[in-house]
Amino acid sequence: MKRRNIRLKALFYVNVLTLLILVSYKIYLALYKPDVEAVHTEQLLDIDARLQDRDRFSFAVVGNMNNSVGIFERTFIPELNQSGLDFMVSAGNAVSSGGEDKYRSLHGTLEKLEMPFLLTFGANEYSNFGSFRFYEDFGPHLYSVRAANTRLIFLDSTGKTPYRWQLHWLGDLLEQSDAMHTLVFTGHPLLPIERNRFFVRDDDYLQPDAFRAELLELFRRYEVDVVFSANLPVFSEQVRDGTRFITTGGAGGLILNDSDSFHHYVEVTVTPESVETRLVPLVTGQHPFWATIESLWFFFYSLFYVGFVNFLLLVSLLSLIAIRLYLLLFTERNYYRDFDINPAPWLDKPLRVAMFTNNYLPFIGGVPISIERLRLGLRDLGNKVLLVAPRYRDQPDDEQDTLRLPSLLAFGKPGDFRLANIFLPRVRRHLQAFRPDIIHVHHPIWVGSLGLYLGKRLGVPVVYTYHTRLEHYAHFVPLPGGLFRNFISHALIKRFANKCDGIIVPTYSAEEYLRMIGVKTPTYVQPTGIEYQRFLQTAPENVRELRKQFGITDEVVLVTVSRLSNEKNLDFMMDAAAALKRTSKRAFRLLIIGDGHQRARLQQRIDDLDLSGAVTLLGSVAPAQMPLYYRLGDLFVFTSKSETQGMVLLEAMAAGLAVVAVRSSGTDDVIREGFNGYKTAGSQSAWVARVDELIQDETLRSRLGINARDFAQDYSVERFAREVKSIYAEILART
Repeated sequence: MKRRNIRLKALFYVNVLTLLILVSYKIYLALYKPDVEAVHTEQLLDIDARLQDRDRFSFAVVGNMNNSVGIFERTFIPELNQSGLDFMVSAGNAVSSGGEDKYRSLHGTLEKLEMPFLLTFGANEYSNFGSFRFYEDFGPHLYSVRAANTRLIFLDSTGKTPYRWQLHWLGDLLEQSDAMHTLVFTGHPLLPIERNRFFVRDDDYLQPDAFRAELLELFRRYEVDVVFSANLPVFSEQVRDGTRFITTGGAGGLILNDSDSFHHYVEVTVTPESVETRLVPLVTGQHPFWATIESLWFFFYSLFYVGFVNFLLLVSLLSLIAIRLYLLLFTERNYYRDFDINPAPWLDKPLRVAMFTNNYLPFIGGVPISIERLRLGLRDLGNKVLLVAPRYRDQPDDEQDTLRLPSLLAFGKPGDFRLANIFLPRVRRHLQAFRPDIIHVHHPIWVGSLGLYLGKRLGVPVVYTYHTRLEHYAHFVPLPGGLFRNFISHALIKRFANKCDGIIVPTYSAEEYLRMIGVKTPTYVQPTGIEYQRFLQTAPENVRELRKQFGITDEVVLVTVSRLSNEKNLDFMMDAAAALKRTSKRAFRLLIIGDGHQRARLQQRIDDLDLSGAVTLLGSVAPAQMPLYYRLGDLFVFTSKSETQGMVLLEAMAAGLAVVAVRSSGTDDVIREGFNGYKTAGSQSAWVARVDELIQDETLRSRLGINARDFAQDYSVERFAREVKSIYAEILART
């Protein structure tokens, strides 16, 4: 079954490639100059030669041929060739549309006629840029010819030629004409047809009304004999002010096979005394149902009538549809993981893991800290880890098993964000020498893309941890913000994740997001671990000393940890702190731990909101000192919406702090409402109300803090590393 699916998949993509090639060829044909030009010139010379020294002649008028190979070629052309008529005129819609292939098909059809012909520029000839092809292939859109003692006038009823210009030209022509008879061809009918059962719109008739009215007046004044038109699948003959108006639409298009709509042409006989017309019905000998089916079939047949290229195009399209339907209907699908695989051999042996990341220590952030904890946890379990990361100015000198990449570009404050040089040949050599069992990438771009590329080249499975909601980082990208947030960020993650062999997400909310955007790679929910025991070992005297250093007395201390950047929603926190200061009955102190390019602006906001005594930007704190700083607080507050997992929330809980956060993908799975904290909607009033409640109620704050510490115990680094290794083992067993 699997091998058969591979063959069908290969055939599917061969068909896709064939379609692309043929469509490109069709576009080329549409732009290529046709092999024929000004055909009407040759036809007029032939008509003049046939009618020389004659004052009597006859010809056929057909309408709505519509490229009907089956009807027109099989029935009409043999009849016309044996009729003894002098020439043929199409009253419009000789093609089904103005496409290049339809015009080429028309030329092939007209070559089978054994008489000259003239075409009226109709609605179908005009569509799909057909006006340019008609002009090049046949001639002008409006023109007049002399056939013996009769003037034949062809008007443009499509709107391509301004109607006022046509009226002026026609008036002069009729004023100076010395012909015995005048016949006009308009394409669109002038008079409404009362018994027409088709759905007819106003634009199926000649437009605008002023054009129609003035034409009728000219026809009356100059005693035009007959006006021929097509565009409707009927036969109709009406007389107005001595002029006959004939609509003929039965030369091959779809008809109803009733008393008004049937296959026919009009035979016109011209003598010095008169112009006589005779309706010539043609019987195809088919039931109306089968006639309609045949018309539809010949519509498709006309698509490739001009050669086998169109035939291949249609066959390829139908093959694509058939293969896709087969795969959907007859291929067994199993949407569950393969439970027969055995990851035990990989669990019992040390693994060699290569990690690729866009940022790492000494850069402080959630991703570098998460990577460091995983690296240490895997190493303690006896595994070997190679880390590929950018080079930083203050990085340790004694690093082992770390490949630092020099930077092409550094930006941010103070050059924290590094664009590493991923084009170094030594990266691949180093990786080959390391001989990884699995590659773990932590970003879907740049260094992460390098890891995916090398994994595919070396035949090593690649696992990706979805750490970051890229749509919240649009302000860092030199593209329109809406375009990046609403499309590019999601498409980039989907494309990258579907190329990997496994995805690790920290929360069920993140897993749901990946499924929503179309990620089909097996996904594993595994929260990032924290060094739980370290947060329990803070000396009380060190906490008292730090409180004294910051001048904290009896205020309730709120702590938050965040990079000072736009995506962290810190302006929301500033406004909320200002509201809290106005309404709370108890003094508080908000300590913001972290640094970033927005620090100066945020400090200005603190000053503008008169929060200098209540809000303090502490700057960066070394990871080793973070347990002490958490213990400064009575309550942890958080407003970011850009996290996939708020790891700082778990750290704060491990330090015994209840949490109040804005509900988002990074907080929803970690905070249990009313148990270890609260999560609110993105409403300032709702968030302030919960924070103030815990400021005032010390008993509630203490109870939630105890629950938070117990909750965080399940997220140790040791457990985190074991779970990730089991994910590695399953991916390796599956691939």
